[in-house]
Amino acid sequence: MKIITDERCTGYGQPGYPERPARVENTIALLEDQTELTLDFAQPTSVADEIILRAHTPAVLARLAVPEPFDEDTPYFENIGTYARASVAAALDALAAARQGETVFSLMRPPGHHALREKSMGFCYLNNIAIAALEARAAGAKRVGVFDFDVHHGNGTEDILLNQAGVEFFSVHEHPSYPQTGAENRGHNCFNYPVAPGTPRLTYRAKLAHALDDLRSYRPELIAVSAGFDAYLRDPLADSPLLEEDFYWLGQSLRALGVPFFSLLEGGYSKDLPELVFAYLKGVEGK
Repeated sequence: MKIITDERCTGYGQPGYPERPARVENTIALLEDQTELTLDFAQPTSVADEIILRAHTPAVLARLAVPEPFDEDTPYFENIGTYARASVAAALDALAAARQGETVFSLMRPPGHHALREKSMGFCYLNNIAIAALEARAAGAKRVGVFDFDVHHGNGTEDILLNQAGVEFFSVHEHPSYPQTGAENRGHNCFNYPVAPGTPRLTYRAKLAHALDDLRSYRPELIAVSAGFDAYLRDPLADSPLLEEDFYWLGQSLRALGVPFFSLLEGGYSKDLPELVFAYLKGVEGK
């Protein structure tokens, strides 16, 4: 399995900010120490602005250089544009690896699935998964599925991919919860599976299974996965019930679809994030 990461992505943060460097630092440390999986670590390459501009307006790119907060959840950090572009580049590298038949996970920050076509928000500056999905289409993929199991609705991904030909979006998330979207399906290609806060674990798993069945029915030739680990029982930013074994099951279930896929880190803010990612990767590898 290929892990695309760069320790330089831990170079920004501030006290009390949940999307902190330790999310990646601690996960890299666990993955380097473990012996169950054979991992190939690679650094992201680069990305041209024209690829980003399929998903975002030029104003979004220009705004990355303005030293002011984007919203109350999304601070400005020095060189945040460089960090955001590296995260996009890793997503595109993951896409390329998946198309070549590799299993691959992008372990980068910042995350991306809340970034709208015209606005950065929710810890997210550029929408890594949407940019990669549109690049897959541009590269010739006829049917791209985007599966988002982050506990928060991928509102930015939906905003960018809404009614795009050849792409379908499936999001399982807690609702009502941040960002207060995703209560119902939108357009002809965005399918939402809201789960109420405090829902029992097996009910939540059933909703995930329903979404995976619908994804399978779409018959995608490639799947892009927004892998958020904040539906975990002990995550501080949500009220959901999943356990480590459920993330293993998610990886296993995606593998069982028999379709090339790549996964990008989105949320997950508990101290157990490294173990959750590792469980997911073991499921992806069938270990």
